[in-house]
Amino acid sequence: MDIRDILGGLATLIALISYVPYIRTIFSGTTKPHGFSWFVFGVLMVIGFIAQISDHAGAGAWVTGFSALVCFFIAGLSVFKGTFTPTRSDWMAFTGALIAIPIWIMTDDPLYAVILITIIDVLAFYPTFRKAYVLPHEELLFTYLLSVVKFILGVMALENISVITALYPVSLIIMNGAFILMVLARRKKNI
Repeated sequence: MDIRDILGGLATLIALISYVPYIRTIFSGTTKPHGFSWFVFGVLMVIGFIAQISDHAGAGAWVTGFSALVCFFIAGLSVFKGTFTPTRSDWMAFTGALIAIPIWIMTDDPLYAVILITIIDVLAFYPTFRKAYVLPHEELLFTYLLSVVKFILGVMALENISVITALYPVSLIIMNGAFILMVLARRKKNI
């Protein structure tokens, strides 16, 4: 077992740890996730995971694959415990995610799919940003903070660092970090 395997395992363990309190707060009613965003995040992560695997990411891809599964679980929970009403922009993000697959197939290059899912992920995060901007206390920031940490470790665990393997997780680090800063600023303003 080399250091990348350890980092990949640690990133996946942190992912598991990060989602437990988030899921617990969903059940308690404190956190009300925007489910369609989580569903789109799951689809994007599956595509990102497959692209990472195709470019020999190794243990650095584990956290992306595990996180995809959890995104689908949270999307399912949000039907009962959150918000799952998709808007037009939600459907556009979902459609864009699906378009990444034939682009990859037609070009035989996962790079184009990774670029597209990265752009879509930024856009798909918008409903979560929008909701948290208005209701900043309905999000558990601990989960987003650990997402930053897990994807940093995931990038460090990549066996092959390339645009295909690193672009998507680096964008997740940036988006989660920006989300944390926005929510903290809104909470401070709303106190």
